[in-house]
Amino acid sequence: MKNILLAALIALPATAKSEEVGKVGVDWVGNDIVIEALTDPKVQGVTCHLSYFDRSIIDRLSQGNWFEDPSNASIACRQTGPIVIGDIDRSDGGENVFRERQSVLLKSLRVKRIYDEANQTLIYLAHATELTQGSAKMSISTVPLYVPVAD
Repeated sequence: MKNILLAALIALPATAKSEEVGKVGVDWVGNDIVIEALTDPKVQGVTCHLSYFDRSIIDRLSQGNWFEDPSNASIACRQTGPIVIGDIDRSDGGENVFRERQSVLLKSLRVKRIYDEANQTLIYLAHATELTQGSAKMSISTVPLYVPVAD
């Protein structure tokens, strides 16, 4: 049984480590915008900053919809050191780098990395997934991989 559990954990995709680096209060009921720094587990030298809305208990009680946060998110990614690309998915669909639950059952916030080989660029897409209805709210950021030539 231990071997099966260990194999299942090894098979899980690596996800980005996140660290809260900021929190901005937006109203009197305690709603906040949270800013997290994400490091890509398969690409060294890239840091993404993801911001999203975090509802307060007062807002949840007054508005109903107790277990869900809005789908809105924004992402910005930059080179923060020498870029070293590991074994990444190079398909058109890319791969999930980060996932955070936004409701108890049906919604999560995800960051997906897509490699644009023709333009030597990493694309990071933040979007919500919803089981019952898709979400068109998304944000995108790119990190160029080319080295500019000095004059």
